[in-house]
Amino acid sequence: MGRNDFPLARVPEAERYPWWSVAVQRFGELSALSQLLLGATLGFHMTFWSAFWALTLGVVLLEITAVLTGVAGQREGLSTYVLARWAGLGRHGSSLFGLFTVVSLVGWFGVQNAIFAEGLAALAGAGLPLWAYCIITGAAVTLIVIYGFRSMAWTSYITVPLFLALSAWAIRNALARHELADLVAMPPKGEPMSVAAGATLVAGGFIVGAVITPDMTRYNRSAADVVKQTLVGVTLGEYTIGLTGVLLAHAVQSANVVHIVTTEVGVAGAAILVTGTLKINDWNLYSASLGLVNTIHQTLGRHVGRGAMTLAAGATGTALSIAGILEHLIGFLTLLGVAFPPVAGIMIADYYVVRRHRAALERTRSAGSLPPQVEPPSLRPLLAWAGGVAAGYLVRVGIPAINALLGGFLAHVVLSPGRGPRWPRALAGLGRPTRARDASPRRS
Repeated sequence: MGRNDFPLARVPEAERYPWWSVAVQRFGELSALSQLLLGATLGFHMTFWSAFWALTLGVVLLEITAVLTGVAGQREGLSTYVLARWAGLGRHGSSLFGLFTVVSLVGWFGVQNAIFAEGLAALAGAGLPLWAYCIITGAAVTLIVIYGFRSMAWTSYITVPLFLALSAWAIRNALARHELADLVAMPPKGEPMSVAAGATLVAGGFIVGAVITPDMTRYNRSAADVVKQTLVGVTLGEYTIGLTGVLLAHAVQSANVVHIVTTEVGVAGAAILVTGTLKINDWNLYSASLGLVNTIHQTLGRHVGRGAMTLAAGATGTALSIAGILEHLIGFLTLLGVAFPPVAGIMIADYYVVRRHRAALERTRSAGSLPPQVEPPSLRPLLAWAGGVAAGYLVRVGIPAINALLGGFLAHVVLSPGRGPRWPRALAGLGRPTRARDASPRRS
């Protein structure tokens, strides 16, 4: 059913794509209704400049995380969950991480699908009940994802330009009735939020995407491509769409994205904007299907098709959107903002600093195989993960998401037995040329 897309193996060099093809999809993840919703949430609770600094702090964390995990994924050609077996988590830790990620991504799928369905309902007016629209939109995204990376790429090629045009149109309409200086100086309508809390929302809004960056970058041809697409996608996506949401929230005095869009752009613009949700929700579902395949393989020893897992995850996410998961968005983002960064910290620490399995990965890379040995079961990854989460919740200085990532990083380095940090080699390895040798000309 559909394309399997190497869920348990390295992506062959002949199957890699040029950087701009992957970059469009990365930007598509951040130029979506959810990002506009995040910006509107910040604008409803923060001044413009407070929201700007919250976005800046969140972007720095996301870019560092995405580049470091992404380069590892590109170099090894492995999805996040398979790579995690040899990047600090081991067999059981990677299974638990995969299951936890699936829960998060299916939840995100439900959030996005609810926004998508509400937009269609607003466009249609009186008609089908909201739950029916949830089923229609969920089924449409699921069908795209079943056919894998290729169909998702074409979806982004179409929807990203439309979304960019719409964003420019929306902000122009808002500024036509308001002076920019007035919008920037306008106090928030909602209860005030601190910069640290806002930065945690920003990090939580995409930290899952940053951690699972290898799912996407395993299709890149070089480490330089990973850096380019991250800088373009994350920076432009967060600032362009996020700050647009802040200004629109100030202009309309609401955090309701559907209300903002229909007020500022009208029905035609809302139709394009709602369609843009496809660009992010397909990746939520795609990575969830990879996580399910890996978890089932590791825990039950069974090989299951990615298409079947896509159907299961899509149906569950659609049910969550019908149940009203959108109403719990802020709490959901806050939880993700401290629960996922420690995993990135562990993987970065192990792959670049501790390097417990780098030699085995390098020996098997040219053959396109996987190391025969996986780290035996251990409590170390769970303790490092728990330490990072505790740092995110308990340390009162700084930004919880950053504290959580650093906590996981340091805990893993300290807990790794007999393998002290190798900083010079780690830094040298990051810059090592990794260009794919025989990239397919048909995708140039």
